[in-house]
Amino acid sequence: MQLPAPRGPLTGFLFDRLARPPHDLGPAPEPAGGPPLGDEDLQLALFACYELHYQGFDEVAEDWEWEPSLLAVRRTLERRFEAGLAEAVPRPPAVPAGTPARMRRALAGLVAAADGGPSLAAFLERRADLERFREFVVHRSVYHLKEADPHTWAIPRLRGAAKAALVEIQADEYGAGRPGRMHSELFGATMRGLGLDDSYGAHLDRVPAVTLATGNVISLFGLHRRHRGALLGHLAAFEMTSSVPNRRYARGLRRLGGDDAACRFYDEHVQADAVHEQIAAHDMCGAFAAEHPGLAADVLYGAACALALDRLFAEHLLGSWERGVTSLREAGPRRTARDGTARDGTARDGTARDGTARDGTARDGTGLAVSGR
Repeated sequence: MQLPAPRGPLTGFLFDRLARPPHDLGPAPEPAGGPPLGDEDLQLALFACYELHYQGFDEVAEDWEWEPSLLAVRRTLERRFEAGLAEAVPRPPAVPAGTPARMRRALAGLVAAADGGPSLAAFLERRADLERFREFVVHRSVYHLKEADPHTWAIPRLRGAAKAALVEIQADEYGAGRPGRMHSELFGATMRGLGLDDSYGAHLDRVPAVTLATGNVISLFGLHRRHRGALLGHLAAFEMTSSVPNRRYARGLRRLGGDDAACRFYDEHVQADAVHEQIAAHDMCGAFAAEHPGLAADVLYGAACALALDRLFAEHLLGSWERGVTSLREAGPRRTARDGTARDGTARDGTARDGTARDGTARDGTGLAVSGR
């Protein structure tokens, strides 16, 4: 993946420095401004800082990952992000100490309270046209092409029953040892079936701040041990709100002509997450809260953050579509590399990074893999 186009003074500064050998960054500019959860400059800068702990960027030296001055910039951005989360997501009431069943009931109560308003899943099931469904998949690609990785940070920070439960969930996410069954690989097949480029990070320039925030919050929780309770709560909310929406996504995609290979990602989550939600809420979060009663409130806060950001994401997509406009950004011009080549999204093999598939065929909505029905 290449560095994306800057979205303000902060990312302009940051991406210019990251393309050079590691060095002290010095003072960084302020982000472009606005509420932190919707600040394009801040969210993209955070995403770039976090991505150095995942697959990284082609033109960024690996030694940047732990460069102290970059970590200092990231910490400043994280404080703003955390302040934005605190303002947007009230902390739920603490769950009384006790059995894992109490935590499960508390999480279920949060999920039930959040289940209101317009449903993105229902829209995609019944009303979305092909281009709207493709937009949705482009948004989700930023997370799903590395699905499970951000939550896996919690494994070395747990022990006992909570750790065993998390490993059980993550083993399924990673295909139980079968590469082709990894959920990230299944999502890649969905993208190809929809005629979309499934290269890692191919659509980063198109997704807005609200989409980046839904992924950044997992990395925020995952990269800080103090947030381990929130990370588990976030995963539990993910699992507890997955099975029914994914059934609807599968129905919607089949309505639009998607074949079984394109729908397999959603079909897999209908089955797996119905089991995972019980493991996550009771065995993982319940056991963790019983062992660490002082962190039980963090578990609920992490779940509340997941639910709140998912609501903001759905509101953005549905609101854009109701106005008759795309929910994606126009990709801006990328920086010019030091060797003089354009950083405009052109892939290393010379093919366009505009949604065109890697096989070179045009992806204008006509490339959908359809069933033989």
